[in-house]
Amino acid sequence: MIHLTDREFQELVDFIRTNFGINLSKKRLLIEARLFSVLAEKNVSSFTEYFNLIRGNSKELITMMNRLTTNHTYFMREPRHFEYLKNVILPELTENRRDKCLRIWSAGCSTGEEAYTAVMVMREWFGLQSGWDYRLLATDISTRVLESAKHGVYSAESLRDLPAGWRSRYFHTQDGQTYLLSDEIKKEVIFRSLNLMNPFPFHRPFDLIFCRNVMIYFDQETKNKLIQKFYDILKPGGYLLIGHSETVQRDVVPFQYIEPSIYQRG
Repeated sequence: MIHLTDREFQELVDFIRTNFGINLSKKRLLIEARLFSVLAEKNVSSFTEYFNLIRGNSKELITMMNRLTTNHTYFMREPRHFEYLKNVILPELTENRRDKCLRIWSAGCSTGEEAYTAVMVMREWFGLQSGWDYRLLATDISTRVLESAKHGVYSAESLRDLPAGWRSRYFHTQDGQTYLLSDEIKKEVIFRSLNLMNPFPFHRPFDLIFCRNVMIYFDQETKNKLIQKFYDILKPGGYLLIGHSETVQRDVVPFQYIEPSIYQRG
């Protein structure tokens, strides 16, 4: 097995932190394990040779990040956020929004469960009300998880926390082990590849941003810069929902604290 030298490890950690905001300084064994097969496929004899290969090669860079990023999620994860969406955010927006257009972003969407759960909540809320546009943008740096999200095939375990009525209404199964999401939900989500460290390419602000359990991989300076970017792209009164183990430094970014993991732009 090819091992990382100390110099190679630091070089890779610095490169990934600078370009993607992700801190892998305590993940040396993970890096070696996940990239070993990549080095074998490329027929290179050292990590230095591999680094020289990926520099300036966007395809190889994406392959590396697909291998290094961990994506674990499921439907209705951290359900308090979806309760708040249903009971507070949607009533506020539908009462005050005259153009009947909601702009929602799932940043770091992984395999799509978060985005699709939000769409189900909105479909249940709006019911037969016509004229509302609530399609959702979902982005991730990993092309691998985006392709999986677009296909919309999930395990029974991933669906375990969904209401039974939603499972029967929005999914189809032939073997009881894997479930295919219905087109009526899939069509409401637009998936795009996006590196959160890059300037945001959006021209219109959002009403709500999900960025949950993404910033746990970032150092505090990177988190603060990203949260400021979220603040700037939210409409006044818009919401940011983050993971329950994450926090916003409100002395740095002027979000209003609502409750743990829920923040609002003033």
